[in-house]
Amino acid sequence: MTLFEAFEVDKLFPGVRALDGVTLKLEAGSVHALLGENGAGKSTLIKVITGLYKPDGGRLLLDGQEVHFGSPHESASAGIGVVHQERNLIPGFTVGENILLQKLPTSRGLVDRGRVRSEAARWLAELDLDIDPDLPVTELSVAQAQLVEIAKALSVESRVLLLDEPTASITPNEAERLFRVVEKLKNDGRSVLFVSHKLEEVFQICDTVTVLRDGSSVLESGALADLTRDQVVDLMVGRVHEALTLPPRTVGDAAPLLELSGVGTASGHAEVDLTVRPGEIVGLYGLVGAGRSELAKALLGLDRITAGEVRVRGQAVRIRNVRDALKNHKIGYVTENRKEEGVFLEQSVARNIAVTVWDRLLKRLGRIPGLSYVPKKTESELVAGYVEQLGIRIASPEQLAGTLSGGNQQKVSLAKWLAAKTEILIIDEPTVGIDVRTKDAFHTLIWDLAANGLAILLITSDLPEMITLADRVVVMRDHRVRGEVTNTHDYDTMSQQVIRLIHAGTTAAA
Repeated sequence: MTLFEAFEVDKLFPGVRALDGVTLKLEAGSVHALLGENGAGKSTLIKVITGLYKPDGGRLLLDGQEVHFGSPHESASAGIGVVHQERNLIPGFTVGENILLQKLPTSRGLVDRGRVRSEAARWLAELDLDIDPDLPVTELSVAQAQLVEIAKALSVESRVLLLDEPTASITPNEAERLFRVVEKLKNDGRSVLFVSHKLEEVFQICDTVTVLRDGSSVLESGALADLTRDQVVDLMVGRVHEALTLPPRTVGDAAPLLELSGVGTASGHAEVDLTVRPGEIVGLYGLVGAGRSELAKALLGLDRITAGEVRVRGQAVRIRNVRDALKNHKIGYVTENRKEEGVFLEQSVARNIAVTVWDRLLKRLGRIPGLSYVPKKTESELVAGYVEQLGIRIASPEQLAGTLSGGNQQKVSLAKWLAAKTEILIIDEPTVGIDVRTKDAFHTLIWDLAANGLAILLITSDLPEMITLADRVVVMRDHRVRGEVTNTHDYDTMSQQVIRLIHAGTTAAA
């Protein structure tokens, strides 16, 4: 039985046809994949379905009846839940308040705090999440926030659940937990739309698939059992996709650029030992709450180091803030949260890339004391080099960063640190929400940066990505290092060793 259908939907923006006659059918008791490269129209279609955008053509049908949603609230009230790729939690609210936002329980006109806690705990338990409902959402990690978003969508007891990149920032263990919930929803007769760039997950849990390319449907409701991974990729990119092959790269025995010895932090890290050499990619892997991103931020002066020693180029240092980390120690950080921390969405690409080197580009404005400016020509020449080097697809350097695809925004975020001539680069979840072709380009880029001598600390929840890139994998749990695995690039062996360290908490190295 078809629960929901989008029939020949069009969506136009100035100069762009984002959706061109897209058709999508969601059946009861089924998990349906929606696939396509960045910019193919997946998120636009979801925003049309949920009332964020008004379609410019076509029809939306729920239980065979045409519907017109003027807002996300109307869509949710009709039984359509959604977890967007961009998180939509309200910072000033607790976890429980966010989960129950659509229907906050009240008593005598006031929010019933006890029921908020108990009902939110029920939905957190559905995902096996050990999170206090009274915790402010500002204290959640990115991965925890993503899981709370899913609990929020489940709380409206949706008959149709749209998941836009739900596993982008969570590890395989958390993903398996989510998949169990999806399977339960499917068995209950609900319909789940699953958007993901992780094709191994798509083939694991989805029954049918729609593939979009350039805003059009190139495959409508095909059975996944009849398709191979390569066939799906070819449909997405419009031509045969060649598997990524990285060239040989050797890590020398030079002295480490970055060393951590017995480091503890105010956020709870204890006795962390870590080294990264020039030309080396060291991976940090762990489950949600392991403390990987928090450790990275401590190295940027965003958290207090309470014990141990950090050495850069052999010298003990105390890093006070991000400016100090960059200017005095040549440490850069490509954040996992590109939309809120990685780029200035309302500023130009040129301004975003040049921001880390403005002090180097400034020229005095005549003889007026204290007045200076960045020459447009100087900025443009600097930016052009990195746009070409990283393959950033833009109409012009003055294009607003917020109008770029996720992959191009990530490249802009990376470019600003390269412009500053960083020598130690921390890269946090580099390919979240990025399609297979752009992901290959990013992997090649990271590999080449290491080959050119950068010391790279790589944080990713994507274990295949970690095994593709890292020379060594440092496994963390509960803000401690639990062990280290030298990468053999044998996925089965590596994954077993890494997961064993996570669960056993041993300090044995492979």
